[in-house]
Amino acid sequence: MPKRILQGTVVSDKNDKTIVVSVERRFMHPVYKKFILRTKKYHAHDEDNRCKVGETVRIEECAPISKNKRWRVLVEEAQG
Repeated sequence: MPKRILQGTVVSDKNDKTIVVSVERRFMHPVYKKFILRTKKYHAHDEDNRCKVGETVRIEECAPISKNKRWRVLVEEAQG
């Protein structure tokens, strides 16, 4: 089964090797047919403490790392 990959904004980097990522999703309300924005926060593993607040990052599902962490940051190398 493929691992889910989400994209979101870093809202906290105060913990060691952990960041909190806020992910927004848009969906249509089943009755009112209006688009709704919902936000959810995920704790992600950041081994080198690279990510800072405000950055846009991609996170990937993984095996449980701690009580709250089930995601890890995808490292995207600069191309060029």
